[in-house]
Amino acid sequence: MFKKNILLALVLSLFALFPATPAMAAGAHKLEKEGRKALEELYKKNPKARIVGSQAVGVLVFPGIWKGGLMFGAQRGDGVLFTGDTVAGYYNSTAVSWGLQAGLQKFGYALFFMNTKALNYLNQSDGFELGGAPNLTVVDMGVAAGLSTTTLQKDIYAFFFNQQGLMAGISLQGTKVTPYTPSE
Repeated sequence: MFKKNILLALVLSLFALFPATPAMAAGAHKLEKEGRKALEELYKKNPKARIVGSQAVGVLVFPGIWKGGLMFGAQRGDGVLFTGDTVAGYYNSTAVSWGLQAGLQKFGYALFFMNTKALNYLNQSDGFELGGAPNLTVVDMGVAAGLSTTTLQKDIYAFFFNQQGLMAGISLQGTKVTPYTPSE
């Protein structure tokens, strides 16, 4: 119990160190605008993301995730779910970690829901851990090379974008996605 409380205190301290960002706790309109802009930038930089997006039933975009740590780490950001051109909801992305790590970085990611089963799982859960959800594939250069409209077989594809900072590596392991209501 004591170790758990220390870990919680350290993680909360890390969140206090994160600079305020436009996407964090942003109003609905601002988050929608930033989400659309981030998705368009991803499509410009990664044509495979556009291919996946054209087949997806929903896209959850987190335009700005802050991650920091020194042995213990945490990350947080807010995102917007698009179904077609419509906003279908707002979500938080949070994670805690421990191990050999040091640094601070900002990045974004988008989750492409390829079927209604995966999208329904998101909508019906009160939050889920990525990796414990429907079949998720993180798209890196190797995976992207083989993607086409006929090879899309997974439930969810994740694309990272706009990595900045001094922390080695990003992952979705242990990341929890939960719905929230932003301010207007």
